Formats: sequence, structure tokens, C-alpha cells
Amino acid sequence: MTPAALATLTGMDLLADVLAVSGVRGTLGARIEAGQDWAVWWSDCPGAAFYAVTTGTAWLTLPGHEPCQLLPGDVVLLPTASGHTLASHPEATAPACDATAAAADHARRHSDVLRFGTGPVQTHILGAGYDHDPAVTTQVLALSPALSPALVHLRADHGTPLDDTVRLLARELAHPQIASVVVLNRLVDILLVQLLRVWLSTEPAHCQGSWLGALSDPIMSQALTKLHQDPARPWTTADLAAEMAVSRATLTRRFRAVTGQTPGAYLTQWRMDLAALRLRDTDDPLETIAAAVGYTSVYAFNRAFNRARAQPPGRYRITSRQPTPTGARTSSG
Repeated sequence: MTPAALATLTGMDLLADVLAVSGVRGTLGARIEAGQDWAVWWSDCPGAAFYAVTTGTAWLTLPGHEPCQLLPGDVVLLPTASGHTLASHPEATAPACDATAAAADHARRHSDVLRFGTGPVQTHILGAGYDHDPAVTTQVLALSPALSPALVHLRADHGTPLDDTVRLLARELAHPQIASVVVLNRLVDILLVQLLRVWLSTEPAHCQGSWLGALSDPIMSQALTKLHQDPARPWTTADLAAEMAVSRATLTRRFRAVTGQTPGAYLTQWRMDLAALRLRDTDDPLETIAAAVGYTSVYAFNRAFNRARAQPPGRYRITSRQPTPTGARTSSG
């Protein structure tokens, strides 16, 4: 059963649920306009980085990997946003620390236009970053370095709605109007979902060993959907296996292979994520929050939360509401 079919059957879209709870959001980054002979180095950043080439060509290079050529309409996602170079050709080198690097970093943080190279502009690239709510530990883009590629590269000939969205980006960049930044940020969010859809359908093996890989595993997808639909239910591995009509050993093995956890450990993590958001964002009593995430007593909830977050719920409620330092959450594209 595909993720889409499962969502229709259960009334729940698992990917949409985790994206919403984890607060994944796209932010417009630097917009590159380049001529000939150019290169820029991006240092390590939090979150994930994304590029869409609307016109022209470029080469993306990560340390230890072969250069990757990007053509018009191509999109690239770097799940861990590791340091990388964008350039007009594979041999081009970018200065590591000078005024150009400072300007590039400023442009990434403030969605400015960067102009590189000589002669007329030949290449346009939109950069973006994807960040998530730091209170949530269940992450769609937390891919396994051992099993997943350093970058996800989808070429322009994939023949999906992704092509149409990239064309919308190109038009908006070529003819900016009022509130163009708002439009571009919304398109960046749409692009992430479309990219994940295409990647899951074309290269599911690369998603294994991560939460995202569960969507291509019928048993895991259904099991996670049940847990997400009713996190307060007193689930046991045996109960969940019975609902799935599989053995407890099979279910546990699948969970470990995909998430690296037992079903019970995953459920506890998800419950603590939901609890952390309610502690920070609401004034609900601890009794209410505890019951909503499956604990019959505040004492048991306190113990579980303290184990997961290294502080009791009351203290977490206070510390999580302290102002975030300026610049702590910035674009990473």
C-alpha cells in the first residue's frame, strides 16, 4: 500500500503530520546571478539546504565527493547542509575568507541577490534553507549518513509537478512584484514536499534507515500511522503487532531497521515531542498534557519527560519560553 493510499484509507497523512508537528519550514536564501568564471563556498549550516537552477548551469561540489553538474530545472537537497561549493566549472575555487565570503553569508541570511563572475548573467540559482522546531526530535530530514546520499539531485526531466513549481520560481525571480519574498517562501515549502514525493517514488532505497524510509514500508507506514492517530492509547508492541497482523518479532525488527528504535521507544519519543510543544506553547495543566500523551499520572509523566529531556516538565516550560538569541534560527540555503 502506498503512502497516498494509506492516507486515503485512514484519513491521516503521516508525512504531513510530522512536517506540521516538527515545524519544518522553508526560508528563501541567497539568489545567485552569475556570469562566467565564478565560485562561492558555503560553510556548514544548521538544517538542510536546497537549490533550484532556473537558468544556466553550475557545478556543486562537496568535500570527498565527485562534482555534480546542475542544469536548468534541476533541484538539489542537501539534508545535512554540509559545506559545499557552487561554481561555474568543477575546477573553480572559492576564496575561503574574504569580502566575497562575507557577502555570500549575508545574502544567505537575508535573501539577497549575489552577483558573481564576468560578463552578462547566464545562470540564476535560487537557494533556500529548511529549519525545524528545536523542541521536536522526530525529524523527516534526519537521514542516515551511512545509507543516504550526501545530496538528493533531481534532474529537470523527471516529469513531475516539481517542474511546474520550478518554472513558477523562475517567473517570480525574473519578474518580482510586491510580496515576492512571501510567494517564494511558500513555493520553497511546496518544493520540499514535491521533492520528497519524487525521491520516495524513484529512489526508496536511499531513504532507508530514516524516518522517511518508513513511508515506503507498508508495515511501518501503517504502524506509525496508528501510533500517530492515537498516541495516548496504552500501546504495547504486542497490541500494535496484533493490529498489524504480524508477529511481535517482525514488527520490532522492522522498527529497528527503519528508525533504529523499538516501537515503544519511538512512541515515547513522539509523545515527548507532543508534550514539549504543549508545555512551551500552552498553559495547559500538567495533568492534561500527561493524559493527552498517554500517562495516567503526573508522576509517571514527569519521570518519562525528565528522562527524555534531562529536565522536568515544569522547568522545561520555563526554559523553553526564554527568548531565542538573535540569529539562532536562520536560513541555511
